[in-house]
Amino acid sequence: MDILFEYFLRIEVFILVLAVVILKSSILFVPQNRAFLIERFGKYQSTREAGLNFIIPFIDHIGADRSLKEQAVDVPSQSAITKDNISLTVDGILYFRVLDPFKASYGVDDYIFAVTQLSQTTMRSELGKMELDKTFEERDLLNTNIVAAINEASGPWGIQVLRYEIKDIVPPQTIMEAMEAQMKAERVKRAQILESEGDRQAAINVAEGQKCSVVLKAEAEKEQQVLLAQGEAQAIVAVALAQAEALHKVGLAANTEEGQKAIQLDLATKAIQAKAAIAKESSVVLLPDSGTDAASMVAQAMTIINTLNKG
Repeated sequence: MDILFEYFLRIEVFILVLAVVILKSSILFVPQNRAFLIERFGKYQSTREAGLNFIIPFIDHIGADRSLKEQAVDVPSQSAITKDNISLTVDGILYFRVLDPFKASYGVDDYIFAVTQLSQTTMRSELGKMELDKTFEERDLLNTNIVAAINEASGPWGIQVLRYEIKDIVPPQTIMEAMEAQMKAERVKRAQILESEGDRQAAINVAEGQKCSVVLKAEAEKEQQVLLAQGEAQAIVAVALAQAEALHKVGLAANTEEGQKAIQLDLATKAIQAKAAIAKESSVVLLPDSGTDAASMVAQAMTIINTLNKG
């Protein structure tokens, strides 16, 4: 009985171990952003994506493991000839991802090698359509054209090219020297243009300053002359008003008896002074008999004044 019990126990342990092995073989865990291609008897059966999956043990097996992430592949440097027959050495980086794991596995033997070779040939073809200067100026357009051409050709492989970036474009040494000389000439030209523009602007600023100075000086002289004329006019008016006021007061005083006496005294004094001045300048003076008397001269002047007053 013990021998029989041990026999059955061994069978149960064997069956349990076999069941565990079969269960483990039938469970398949697929990581995120990966795809497992299941083959049954060597023929494609299905594509299992991320998560828990079940397969038939010993019949189904994983034929291919494809990553669905974006991949970056370094494109080796190569020689290319531009439209103007200049040889360039160009390299780049290709960014792509697998869209269809079935096509990437069964449509091409090595999709990474295939897409790399395709990118190199496409790059040479696109560079042959452009001149040397355009390859530096329109690098974005060149990258876009390469991506479009690769996507059109790699459709049957289940590959989508996202970006293509050119890292370096190296022309021959002679072309580099010519480009450096051209750049140096351009820098000298820009410096001379900037210097001439500065001199021109400085001359304009000086001329504008002189013009403003002359205008301001002329306006100041004009205002000075206007003020002087206004001052002289006001002075003349003030003098005329003072003289008119003085004559008015003299006239008012002359209408009185005291005023008449003052006028007679003033006239007599001025007559005596006039005769004294004539006597100093000339040794011979001829006067009428009636003119030798100062009283008669005063009387004549008063007669004239009275006549004017009556008038």
